[in-house]
Amino acid sequence: MPQLPGTDLTVSDLCLGGNVFGWTADAPTSFAVLDRFLDASAPQPAFVDTAEMYGNGVSEQILGEWMATRGVRDRVVVATKASPGTKEHPLAAGEIRAAAERSLRNLRTDRIDLYYAHYDDATTPLEEALTAFDELVQAGKVRHVAASNYSAERLTEARETAQRLGVGGYAALQTHYNLVERAGFEDGLRDTVQAQGIGTLPYFALAKGFLTGKYRAGEQIDSPRAKGASAYVGERGDRVLAVLGAIAREQGVPVPAVALRWLADQPTVVAPIASGRTVEQLADLLPMRDLVLDDAQRAALDEASAV
Repeated sequence: MPQLPGTDLTVSDLCLGGNVFGWTADAPTSFAVLDRFLDASAPQPAFVDTAEMYGNGVSEQILGEWMATRGVRDRVVVATKASPGTKEHPLAAGEIRAAAERSLRNLRTDRIDLYYAHYDDATTPLEEALTAFDELVQAGKVRHVAASNYSAERLTEARETAQRLGVGGYAALQTHYNLVERAGFEDGLRDTVQAQGIGTLPYFALAKGFLTGKYRAGEQIDSPRAKGASAYVGERGDRVLAVLGAIAREQGVPVPAVALRWLADQPTVVAPIASGRTVEQLADLLPMRDLVLDDAQRAALDEASAV
């Protein structure tokens, strides 16, 4: 079972993105997706990611209602985030405390397993933010804290600041990384994560749906992600999809499962984050858990996705 380095958090191979709850998936559909994910994750805890800004709290509320209704809080690893929204100083101590209390109420729980700074906040000293996060940990309201969308430089500064203050630092990094978005992470940020001994949890693991294989040149797809996915349509994208498709056929699994397995196998990656707005979409992701890519298949994907 994957474990987040330096923590006591054991998680599922796949982290279910909760951004669709209350957006493209209504509450009953979200409940069905969560039920299926919980069953599929066993005996691993189901790892679910949300944020206070997703639907202005609606995503958290749906997740909280589901956990309470099903009585499954202890079988779920809950990650959420202190988001900027319209806040002037998003990571000021008072804002962090208020955001955590809102999330705890929304989630109907007494603790958050992994609590992120959703975005860096250059207007607030790192000393203030890290101390506020550590106070939540000491109070038992948060188990571990993490960073999202931080640069290598700020991640290093945060680690040095936490060590100087004698407080717990960021235990993980959530960042944009997938088969067609490699340079931003691999060119420096990955080295920083490795040096700190923390885990990576990549979001947009399927490139806004592009790596499902359904977005191709000349095809119109009715989806709120279609515009974002279309950015990857082109020669390189076609090359990646061709290799993904060939490996999927060889392995007898859906295309998205291959893309997720490649990502999960990368250095420092603990679990990729992907969402399914229906049980059927989720079903295409789940085979990544048992999928084993051989060296030739990984090399083919590396080559096809190289810039």
